[in-house]
Amino acid sequence: MGEEKVEIERKNNLQELLIEESNLRRLIQQISSLISLSNTIKVFHGKWQLIKGKLEELNSGLTAAENCDFGENSVFSELIPAILVTVNDCYDLANRCLNLSYSGKLLMQSDLDILCSKLEVHLKNLNGIYTAGILTLGSAIVVSRPSFGACKDDMKFYVMDLLTRLKIGNSEMKRQALVALNEVVMEDEKYVKIVVDTGEIVGLLVDFLEFVETDIQEESIKTISEIAGFDLYKGVLVGAGIVAPLIRVLESGSDLGKEKAARVLQKLTENSDNAWLVSAHGGVTALLKICTNGDGRDSISPACGVLKNLAGVEEIKRFMVEEGAISAFVKLMRSKDEASQINAIEFLQIMASGDETIRQIVVREGGIYSLVQVLDPKSSFSSKTREIALRAIESFCFSSASSLNSLMNYGFLDRLLFILRSNEVSVQELAVKVALRLCGISEEIKKAMGDANFISEFMRLLDARSYEVREMASEVLSSMIMVARNRRRFLQEDSNVNRILQLLDSEEEKSGNKKFLLSILMSLTSCNSGRKKISSSNYLKNLEKLAEADVIDAKRIIRKLSANRIRNILNGFWKS
Repeated sequence: MGEEKVEIERKNNLQELLIEESNLRRLIQQISSLISLSNTIKVFHGKWQLIKGKLEELNSGLTAAENCDFGENSVFSELIPAILVTVNDCYDLANRCLNLSYSGKLLMQSDLDILCSKLEVHLKNLNGIYTAGILTLGSAIVVSRPSFGACKDDMKFYVMDLLTRLKIGNSEMKRQALVALNEVVMEDEKYVKIVVDTGEIVGLLVDFLEFVETDIQEESIKTISEIAGFDLYKGVLVGAGIVAPLIRVLESGSDLGKEKAARVLQKLTENSDNAWLVSAHGGVTALLKICTNGDGRDSISPACGVLKNLAGVEEIKRFMVEEGAISAFVKLMRSKDEASQINAIEFLQIMASGDETIRQIVVREGGIYSLVQVLDPKSSFSSKTREIALRAIESFCFSSASSLNSLMNYGFLDRLLFILRSNEVSVQELAVKVALRLCGISEEIKKAMGDANFISEFMRLLDARSYEVREMASEVLSSMIMVARNRRRFLQEDSNVNRILQLLDSEEEKSGNKKFLLSILMSLTSCNSGRKKISSSNYLKNLEKLAEADVIDAKRIIRKLSANRIRNILNGFWKS
């Protein structure tokens, strides 16, 4: 007897479920028909457009539930007949507007406002069911992912199916839909446009950032990151309120979530207008904390990138200084992670640009020593990192005598000599530029460079592949040879004078800059040993050719050599 009762109840429940499913399908059909009908209404156009929008949203929400198990959900079962009543009222008002059979405009406007409010309540109730996670996917047909190069309609249909799954409440279903969404947006940027055009998805992605489930949070940020990669869509994300949730992820998300959130903010803050939004929501403090604590190494680099973008706004820059950003980034320069180091150096350069106070803080905190360590031959830093460190040294140290002294005391000249021997042309060029700038500071530095054997290195660079390097090398030598001590060093190597004279040959492809080569020779004529070596060189003819061609500096050198020969002859005559 008991078994029969259970079987009767099961059949009754099944029948009720079938009725409810039938009612839902009928309701969806009626709403679709009503949307079409609303397009033909000519009066109260603005209000009907608003009603149509709510009907479309309601239709989308109900369609999402069509393939779900809702038989045990009394809340959803009660919602369908309530919506049906409102839809019937809507039909009545639509027909009266079409036939112009309403009693007065004010009364009809009032009725349409009431209808709008009812539809809004239904939408709120439906969204509440989704948010609560009551519905679960039943025997729904899973739409296959379109093949690469599929038509736009197929792609859009697939995205709409994913939207359905994102809207219903099961967490695992949301996660799977997000994974599928990430796969397609990373594969084909056409999907990104479809997602953005379907504004509802962007709103859901923003909402998912607030979810407790980290996997949903992380998958959402991946999709957001792809969208943020397009300048055209950055404004859509900002308009959807993305900044505040991203900063909350920075504050309390997983390591992966923090990294992805920082990368999105880095893309968004490439537009300085968004810098204030990040600052207003406490983003600066959250980003500095990531860089200071060193938690989640992968997050540091993009966090630095965001702060570099924000440093362009003077007020935010001042706030960062007050929050101890300079000290934090000087420490970060000593990081073992090269990407973090590079970001820290570049950030400090941006901060110190045109600001002597910040530059002094960097020096005081030990920034110069950290930069020189990057140039250490025993270290394993890449050429890129060394180039960035060298640029930073130039910007931090050359404007202050005390900073320059500290630089020299840390063994900078030995490091610079090591960089000059680099096979990387860009790094080598920068090192030569730095050496040239050093030569212009003081005679003492030129003497120190001579003592450190820079002369032989720059003689080698006169044969460099890069014309710029050859030219700058001859200019550095020209400046260094003006110092008597360096002239003596130069002349100790017999081949040096021959090589300078050899390079004067205009037919030689690797000829350096003649102006500076002649300047070197002019300096050498100020001493007897220099004049003798020039006069006895097999390449003197190159200098004589230039003199014959009326090159003024060449003629002056020849005159000095000739005057010296006459003096020698006279000296020999009087001695005899």
